[in-house]
Amino acid sequence: MEHFYALIMAGGGGTRLWPMSRQDTPKQLLPLVENHSMFATSVERLAPLFTPERIYVVTGRKYLNALMEHAPQIPEENFIIEPYGKESGPAAALGLTVIQKRDPQATVAILTADHHITRKDRFRDVLAAAADLAQRGYIATLGISPSYPATGFGYIHQGEDIAIINGFHCHASLGFREKPDADKAAEFLASGDYTWNSGMFIWTAAQAMAEFKRQQPEMYALFDQLSSVVDTPDYQSTLEEIWEGVNKISLDYAVMEGAQRMAVIPVDIGWNDVGSWASMYEVLKLDKSGNGFKGRQPERVIVDTENTLVYSDKLIVTIGVQDMIVIDTPDALLICHKDRTQEVKDVVNHLLRTKNYKFL
Repeated sequence: MEHFYALIMAGGGGTRLWPMSRQDTPKQLLPLVENHSMFATSVERLAPLFTPERIYVVTGRKYLNALMEHAPQIPEENFIIEPYGKESGPAAALGLTVIQKRDPQATVAILTADHHITRKDRFRDVLAAAADLAQRGYIATLGISPSYPATGFGYIHQGEDIAIINGFHCHASLGFREKPDADKAAEFLASGDYTWNSGMFIWTAAQAMAEFKRQQPEMYALFDQLSSVVDTPDYQSTLEEIWEGVNKISLDYAVMEGAQRMAVIPVDIGWNDVGSWASMYEVLKLDKSGNGFKGRQPERVIVDTENTLVYSDKLIVTIGVQDMIVIDTPDALLICHKDRTQEVKDVVNHLLRTKNYKFL
């Protein structure tokens, strides 16, 4: 697939995985699940569908050196640097602008740097099917087959079958749905017509930029200005000049929710966004009491403890504990109930408000 590119979004902070994930070492740079960082794992699972030359990364300057060390096979010119973070909409537009200028025939898969996927062969197969769908004029998104009525994910409403490609049923998309309450999530699951929004999209670069032009004309005009100087000495100064005028907006809000000819491919690829410590617990190997452990300390003293995650490089002893999360770092210790891990981001916000920057 000569003109098929992967664009990995690697600029996020992962605040819900504090205190492991920090501003200088966000979750994509951490070996949270496997022995490699989540970013390195995200790159490795793309082979052999994508050669390193067809993998691009959008990130911030502070993460550039670490990301290049974690994926030295990717050419340096394929790392695209945002002047500063403005969410996923401008990040995607920036990456698409560079790729399209270098290859006007490009089809691009917008992918994540920090998700866990166990069925890697199937993941590559569905990406290839989605690229085929994009060539037919659709914007394809991967819908994750829901395994429970999740309230922490957005959903995609799937409509009629439009194609079967490589055994994957491709449906017209009837639109995105916001994160639902518990009753609505149960209704979505029971209907069988909804999948989780993975945040992964596959489209031709031309169609992607056409959507930006239609829905975000002011933003499009700025990136169109940038396009004319890609790979010239004026690129960096032009980027910094236009960036100030670019709206801070997510890709979903910028173009996806209003995009035309959207299609969804429901798929089970063993996906987990590892968006919280509860999600992290779900992907670990557990002992017979449902306990999961990460860290360099081999010794465990666990007494009357069930369904608990302990992440530490030193000996942690738990006695009479159930459904808990214990995350130990050199300068901070998090202890919370497994049902309340979404509130970790509130702790990060509190540290920001109180200017405790040394813990961020």
